Amino acid sequence: MTKVLMYGCNGYMGRVICGLIADMEDVEVVAGVDVNAGQQKAFPVFASLKEVNVPVDVIIDFSAAAAVDDVLDYAAGHQIPLVECTTGLSEEQMAHLEAASQKTAILRSANMSLGVNTLLKMVKTAAKILGEAGFDIDIVEKHHRRKLDAPSGTALALADSINEAAGGKYEYVFDRSTRRMQRPADEIGISAVRGGTIVGEHEIIFAGVDEVIEFKHTAYSRAVFGKGAIEAAVYLAGKPAGLYDMSDVIDGEAK
Repeated sequence: MTKVLMYGCNGYMGRVICGLIADMEDVEVVAGVDVNAGQQKAFPVFASLKEVNVPVDVIIDFSAAAAVDDVLDYAAGHQIPLVECTTGLSEEQMAHLEAASQKTAILRSANMSLGVNTLLKMVKTAAKILGEAGFDIDIVEKHHRRKLDAPSGTALALADSINEAAGGKYEYVFDRSTRRMQRPADEIGISAVRGGTIVGEHEIIFAGVDEVIEFKHTAYSRAVFGKGAIEAAVYLAGKPAGLYDMSDVIDGEAK
């Protein structure tokens, strides 16, 4: 049984993850931390980490960037594995995360979906073949109107995966409206759509001469991110200190 501390348990994703775990037999949320600690659940909810008095195997953090430093300090100080799902971290926080991973196991990914992380592997393979064959590459991502950042972290992760496979030869272009020129060979165009309640959609287009290959992932609910976070927590519990990502989870499941 994997015992989980859910940080941000009363937030939207915290409630989603707790609901998913409630229907599972091998995972249990034994404690939660939330600023709205008055909203009690089937497990104790604390207002801060320093109040937690329940033994846990792993922490899932799906809260806000402002809380990440405290979570990292707690996880490192108590040597509890941490699945860090919060996005929008600063360079200083990323450095803090890497430092904390020297004391405990920490898993972080730009997107917690197992499907997206499988896609990251697929486009890397495709880039090695199609990029070398002269295919042009563009990425189009779509999200709900309330999303603040553009392009999405997942779109950038997809571009980085492609670029890594290509030896870093690509430049990223986010706006072509200011130029009148033929498309250079070594660029990846990244476009963002914001509207309605789109949970998340990412399309990678490899356009060659007389043929086009497209990879696409669509999230129909945020539950896919919660499922990935749970899979990551089960994988990470008991692992030695170090920095992990979702590719480790996928590789572990494939064995």
